[in-house]
Amino acid sequence: MSFEEKEPIIEKYATLSIPGKDPIKLPILKGTMGPECIDIRELGKQGYFTYDPGFTSTASTTSRLTFIDGKKGVLLYRGYPIDQLATKTDYLQVCYLLLKGELPNKEQFADFTFKVKHHTLVHNQMESLFQAFRRDSHPMAVLCGVAGALSAFYHETLDIYDPAHRENTAIRLIAKMPTLAAMSYKYSIGHPFIYPRNDLSYVANFLHMMFATPCEEYKVNPVIERALDRIFILHADHEQNASTSSVRLAGSTGANPYACIAAGIASLWGPAHGGANEACLRMLQEIGSLDKIPQYIARAKDKNDPFRLFGFGHRVYKTFDPRALVMRETCHEVLNELHITDNPALQVATELERIALSDSYFIERNLYPNVDFYSGIILNAIGIPTSMFTVIFALARTIGWISHWIEMQGSANLRLGRPRQIYMGKEVRNVKPIYRR
Repeated sequence: MSFEEKEPIIEKYATLSIPGKDPIKLPILKGTMGPECIDIRELGKQGYFTYDPGFTSTASTTSRLTFIDGKKGVLLYRGYPIDQLATKTDYLQVCYLLLKGELPNKEQFADFTFKVKHHTLVHNQMESLFQAFRRDSHPMAVLCGVAGALSAFYHETLDIYDPAHRENTAIRLIAKMPTLAAMSYKYSIGHPFIYPRNDLSYVANFLHMMFATPCEEYKVNPVIERALDRIFILHADHEQNASTSSVRLAGSTGANPYACIAAGIASLWGPAHGGANEACLRMLQEIGSLDKIPQYIARAKDKNDPFRLFGFGHRVYKTFDPRALVMRETCHEVLNELHITDNPALQVATELERIALSDSYFIERNLYPNVDFYSGIILNAIGIPTSMFTVIFALARTIGWISHWIEMQGSANLRLGRPRQIYMGKEVRNVKPIYRR
């Protein structure tokens, strides 16, 4: 499915006045939804740049994939509200939506599912790559390496200018990422790799590869399967975040898609981004027991204390994280299904949730539990180790990354990414030799 690329609407202009210069007329661009943007490209022609640390006020591209309204707590994939997608579809349907632009009908979904399921195996030589890593390597280090290495196995479909090659690569990545993620886990604990099974659903297959052994079969719990499917959906895409921007920046150079996805994985690994749910669980374990919660709440409220509560509030959402609304319900479904009541970290989490939803300090500052808070609890409850949390995130986000990569490759406005800087170093100076030659 192809899209006609549309330019933002220009209805008015802003005028920038610079002392000693003629006024500069800048178009104000309007998209389908969201805030208006001032087109500053003319400034570069005039010898000026803008200063925006973190690019928090800069639109680097146009996109049809995801829309976020942080003030209203809205997240849309291709126009569909995230809560509806999480409760009325499954992850592969969302993958199709992000790639193709529309939700599939039965025939389209059957064909798409068939293609994904028949690309789940990885080349047997990939297994030898795992042996090069130490057993105690972080699974994200392993995943970053082996994901990038996929480009060495598919030379025949690496023409980034061929739409068929791009779609084939997307199918391969969606199919193989669960296999590589599960292999990363199995390698870290010294277990043999478990091959994918095409008779299982996408999520059930991943759980089977994670937890089955040659000694006994693993029976997938449907409540856990549904919960993990929702986690995948809720993490599938999130606009121009750090890892997606990394993929796009790498993609702007013409790098192959597997290298770009590896760049996304590396960026996601940071605790300020994909590692947030891992940091959240470690915080719960640090608090340790219900009786210690008051002192940590006091520390969180003390502006002079560097301690912070992970899993509360969000940089983008200035109200409740819409993904957390779905995840909260799912979290309690999982805990009830598994009859978990005596886990100290989960007891602490339950009490922190209660406080955050009732304490005026948290309510006034919109410090509600976010998606990382609940997803970390769920992953821990179903037996996924903390070191694998970000791997799960990367697996889910792969569809968003490759969809953005495909979108940018088909754009007439694709440019090599090249941010500028304000130089604050030494002025020109001459070298003074310490000896004469």
